[in-house]
Amino acid sequence: MAIAAQQPAVHPNNGLLSEEQRRLAEQERTQLARRKQALQLQRENILSQRTSSPARRTALEAALQQIDNEIEALN
Repeated sequence: MAIAAQQPAVHPNNGLLSEEQRRLAEQERTQLARRKQALQLQRENILSQRTSSPARRTALEAALQQIDNEIEALN
């Protein structure tokens, strides 16, 4: 048991990730999930807005398209 704890988590050719690599990968996944969630909330906010102004409607449609593009880029 003690010998196993002393061995490194990664061997050069076995494909396993070190603890640091796992932690960084998890951080990246968390940041990506948060960014997607923020974009979804922005999207819902835009969709909930009602306006009779053509200029405002155009601006909202452009914002919605930009958010959709960002969400697609994250996938």
